[in-house]
Amino acid sequence: MGQLSAEGHEPSRTGSVLIVEDERRIARIIELELIHIGLQVAIATDGPAGLRRALDEDFDLIMLDWMLPGMSGLEVCRTVRQEKQTPIIILTARDTTADKVAGLDAGADDYITKPFETEELLARVRVALRRGQTRQELTLGDLRVYPDERRAIRAGRLLELTAREFDLLHILLKNADRVLSRELILNQVWGYDYDGETNVVDVYIRYLRLKVDEPFASPLIHTMRGVGYVLRKG
Repeated sequence: MGQLSAEGHEPSRTGSVLIVEDERRIARIIELELIHIGLQVAIATDGPAGLRRALDEDFDLIMLDWMLPGMSGLEVCRTVRQEKQTPIIILTARDTTADKVAGLDAGADDYITKPFETEELLARVRVALRRGQTRQELTLGDLRVYPDERRAIRAGRLLELTAREFDLLHILLKNADRVLSRELILNQVWGYDYDGETNVVDVYIRYLRLKVDEPFASPLIHTMRGVGYVLRKG
């Protein structure tokens, strides 16, 4: 995506935004403003259609109304967040503190109440797009790991990992398709000054397999006998 322009001017940028809004007039107003600053825009007018597009296509930002036909914006947000970390802004007339907390707890990055000022809306869009640019994501097949957030998701399911299990998975995924020796893993995850049981790597690999592999159809963690471990598909 493009860079922000000098002060006092809207940015010239490329990127894509999905607007999920059943009030066509509002959707059109937002669409025109976003096109004006160089963004590509797609529109869905109900919850199920918005969810399908959000999951099937890659957008840089999703803007969600709360009250949508077929499925609420919060339901869409929660479902998308199980599989993707695309920045999400909830745009709604619901303006109580409880509503805002519910929206953010559902996984939204921001919450804007209607009616809104165009300048504020575009400022929030810029912030969300910058946040999306800096968010790290590592993937292998249906496994997604977000190091900054210390979250791991497989096939849409959040993996409940301990801190050490997450560190071990992160190291394996950063080196996907590369066989890592037990000694290298021990040094990277436990540190060079570790003075505990020497089989701790094997123990934690077993823990990790219970959560990353066993509930799913295809294993990702493989043992290379006499050498170490590797994370790969198949």
